[in-house]
Amino acid sequence: MPGDSSDDTTTSAQSKEATSTEDPAKTETPAPKEMKAVVLTGFGGLKMVKIQTKPQPIAGEGQVLIRVKACGVNFLDLVLRQGVIDNPPKTPVIMGYECAGVIEAIGEKVEGINVGDNVIALSEGQCWAEFASVPVKYVYKMPEGMSFHDAAAIAMNYLTAYILLFDIGNLRAGQSVLAHCIAGGVGQAIIQLSKTVDNVTLYGTASAHKHESLKDKVTHVYDHSLDYTQEIRKISPEGVDIVMDCLCGDDTNKGISLLKPMGRYILFGTSSVVTGETKSFFSFAKSWWQVDKISPLKLYDDNKFLAGFQLRQLLFRDNQHAYIQSQMDKLFKLYTDGIIKPVIDQVACFEDIAEAMQRLHDRKNIGKIILDPTVEPKGKSQAADEVKAPSESSATTVAKSEEDTGAESKEAKPEEAAEKTEEAAENAE
Repeated sequence: MPGDSSDDTTTSAQSKEATSTEDPAKTETPAPKEMKAVVLTGFGGLKMVKIQTKPQPIAGEGQVLIRVKACGVNFLDLVLRQGVIDNPPKTPVIMGYECAGVIEAIGEKVEGINVGDNVIALSEGQCWAEFASVPVKYVYKMPEGMSFHDAAAIAMNYLTAYILLFDIGNLRAGQSVLAHCIAGGVGQAIIQLSKTVDNVTLYGTASAHKHESLKDKVTHVYDHSLDYTQEIRKISPEGVDIVMDCLCGDDTNKGISLLKPMGRYILFGTSSVVTGETKSFFSFAKSWWQVDKISPLKLYDDNKFLAGFQLRQLLFRDNQHAYIQSQMDKLFKLYTDGIIKPVIDQVACFEDIAEAMQRLHDRKNIGKIILDPTVEPKGKSQAADEVKAPSESSATTVAKSEEDTGAESKEAKPEEAAEKTEEAAENAE
């Protein structure tokens, strides 16, 4: 009847009864999934790097969620840890600039990438974890046949080497190149890529104990602690066509002095400022004051070229995504054709990150150091209590093979690093 509210009252009562008898557990928001990650808790030494349990990220708009299979360790990670990087992030922060893995989920407005694709990702942090959410513009599909370990080794190192040699250096047949820290990740990439050009003379500096591994790869290799400029002049009195300097400091002056007319000097790192486990203002000031002030008129008179390159700036600040994609495509073809193959120094689990970073700092690596989150630490029960500290042995090698298919805070407790000698003045190899 009009105005009769008995039906409404009955319906309301039934609704309230249903609500009151509903299982509360079914209405609660499910707890977020968790993952293991390598976290920088503050700037400083190795003790600031910890293994922690973090909420698993989700793929937001324009992002993809990657199940990480391998991560690259770079000298940039050491610079970040010490806090001497420009525009440092706020801590705590998940570390890692590159990883490879499988697409787990895709966010809205993502095209060209599907769940299940094998990919490489570059990201300003977040990569040293079991899962990483990355903007799709920084994600690149892996070619068929590429292992995850190779993928994590090829991105930053080979991309840097390719741009230095060909886009900035304009390397041509019959020319000569000097590259510092030739045994490291970028150095090994320079070795392989320079062989794609006929009759290139490659000079390199490396620690003495690495010379044997380089003798069949590099035309002339020198100990960085010796006067390599004098030795190069004995072979080539005019100097060299290209100098690729990742050290800065006094090596900048030496590199420019070695240039032939029309020679190109390229600075792509300042690792001479990292001499100890923690930041040293003395090393920073020394490196700064050792670099002579360069006069444009002097360059004009001498017909020499100076250039600088920073991949992090180009990718994350300058937004040169189409350019980076084109260079990655060239590298993928070279890999598929068997022309380049990353040299893997060792593969470590997350719990061995302290050893891995110390090995890189001490310039003991020959090639790339890889982190593999799928590898269980040795002595899993012991690893549940603490992260193993660095030692002189190569205990970080958990899995040497490059082929792979796809908690409480634990402190990475290193032994206090001893002051290093001339070897520690080199760049991250």
